[in-house]
Amino acid sequence: MTRTAEKIDALVREDGDFEDALETIRQQADENGGEIEWGDVRDDLTSGQWGRLIEKGVLVDGDTGFAIADRDAYDDALDSDEERAGDDLPEIDTEASKWSRWDKMAGLASVLFMVGYWFDSVRNTVGGVINIFLGPLEAAMPFYTVILAIAMITGLYSTLLQANLMNMERMGKYQARMKAMQDKRSDVQERKKAAEERGASEAELEKYENELERVQEEQMEAMTDNLGMFKEQFRPMVWIMLFTIPLFLWMYWKIHSVGPQTVDETIVMPMVGEIDWSDGVLGPIRAWIVWYFLCSMGFIQLLRKALNIDMSPSTS
Repeated sequence: MTRTAEKIDALVREDGDFEDALETIRQQADENGGEIEWGDVRDDLTSGQWGRLIEKGVLVDGDTGFAIADRDAYDDALDSDEERAGDDLPEIDTEASKWSRWDKMAGLASVLFMVGYWFDSVRNTVGGVINIFLGPLEAAMPFYTVILAIAMITGLYSTLLQANLMNMERMGKYQARMKAMQDKRSDVQERKKAAEERGASEAELEKYENELERVQEEQMEAMTDNLGMFKEQFRPMVWIMLFTIPLFLWMYWKIHSVGPQTVDETIVMPMVGEIDWSDGVLGPIRAWIVWYFLCSMGFIQLLRKALNIDMSPSTS
């Protein structure tokens, strides 16, 4: 370790705020062609910090102000501190993001249910089974209230499944790690650009190139974190689809199938007027689907507010 690096480490140990002060000095030196005056940094440094830098010989007399005594050693000392800080990324238990056997079975069952949208035999079977439970409800009230009831039920279990199966703290750690690496890359690029503008030596520019390559490699390795975050996000979805797809198949079966179970009612929708359930409202999107999503989204928002459920990733 060079004398300059030792001095910088001693100053940081002496006063933790010196790390920000040293970074300010470097930025101002880059902007001012290598020299700094007290007026350039007085808003960010105390007079005591400025005096200690001169006293320790980190700053020496220049042509018009003060210059960093050993710029390469100064950068190495600060960059090594940044690397140590970058290593202090949130620890993530990637094993906890893996799906259990039951999660995988739920995903497979959801895919099998989706086949019902293309095969009448599957749709008729699922619709007939669900009709045992929902048929009496549909016979007792208008079909739009049946869809409203289904939207409330699906909204309830969707909210509860997301709140219990998605670890928002772990999601926050995934996002914090990715943001930290992006910030680190941006910082290296900015310092490299500043070095080019002040006419730094080839050796110094090569050092920034190597550092940038290392950060890019770390980002590529961290791309596996995206897979873990995707698993974390999609895990409750397979369970939601497992329970929701059969209900959708039942509504599809009631509205589009030909037979005594067919719904003959119409609905009056805002800005559309009276329309059949099977008619398109938003392009090919049917009226019953639009009505379901309007009811579901409104109820989910009310439910989250009432239960104080926050689905934003936590970084605490």
